[in-house]
Amino acid sequence: MYAARVLTRRTLRTGLAVFGSLLALSPVIPAGDIAAAAPLSSISVSGNTDDLAAYRQALLSKQTVAIEVTNATIKALHEQRVQKLGYEPATIDPREIARQIMVNKYNWGDAEFTCYNAIIMRESKWIVSADNPHSSAYGIPQALPGSKMAAFGADWRTNPATQIRWGLDYVHVRYGTPCQAWSFKRGHGWY
Repeated sequence: MYAARVLTRRTLRTGLAVFGSLLALSPVIPAGDIAAAAPLSSISVSGNTDDLAAYRQALLSKQTVAIEVTNATIKALHEQRVQKLGYEPATIDPREIARQIMVNKYNWGDAEFTCYNAIIMRESKWIVSADNPHSSAYGIPQALPGSKMAAFGADWRTNPATQIRWGLDYVHVRYGTPCQAWSFKRGHGWY
C-alpha cells in the first residue's frame, strides 16, 4: 500500500514536471493589446509580412519542440514501466510474458524457457485459474498455497503476470534456473 502511494506520488510529480516543461515551451503571445491575442487567421496582413511570418515560424518551432518533449517523456515513462515490470504491459499471452521476464529480469534465454514451459505445461497448462483439487495449489505455477503469490500482487488470483513473476522468483530462489527446477521435477514429480 505504501509503495503504491509512493509510486503514485512519484508519477504525479513526474507528470507535473513534464506539464511544467510543456507549459514553458508552449507558444507565448507577445505583449500588446487584446487584439494581439486573436488567432493568426484573424490578423490582417497590413504592414510587415516578414514579421508575421517570423512570428508564425517561432510558434511552430515551439510547438514542435513541445511535441518532441511530450513524445520523449511518454517513451521514457513507458520504458521505465517495462523495466520495472520486466515485460511489455500490452502483452497478453502468459508464455510471452514469462519469456520477456526471463530475459529482462534473469537473463535466461530460450533453453531456460523450454524447461520452464515443460514445468508449467505439466502443472497448469498456463491456465491462470488452474486449481489442484487434491491440494490448495493454484494458478500457472501451482503455488502451494496459492495465497503465497499475494506477495507479488493483490491480483494473484487473476493476473498471469503476477503469478509468473512469483513462479520465476520461486524457481530462481529455490533451484537457480528453470532447467535445474525441471531436472528436479523429473526426478521427484513435483518442484
